[in-house]
Amino acid sequence: MITSKAQTTIPQPVRAALKLREGDEIAYVIDEGRVVISKASSPTAEDPFATFGEWDSEADRKAYAEL
Repeated sequence: MITSKAQTTIPQPVRAALKLREGDEIAYVIDEGRVVISKASSPTAEDPFATFGEWDSEADRKAYAEL
C-alpha cells in the first residue's frame, strides 16, 4: 500500500536480506516494468568531497580538480 505521501514500508524480510538499518540509503532501478531495490553504496574514502552534496556542482568539480 502507498500512503497519501507516496510512502511505503519495506518488509522486514527485505530489510534483513539487504542488511538495512535506520538511516541507510536505498537505490531503485526500473528494469522492464520491475523495480529493483538495493542498499545504496556509500561514497568511497578516496573522495573526501563525496559525502558533502553541497560541494558537488560542476563549478566545484572544476575548482577542486587540480588539488
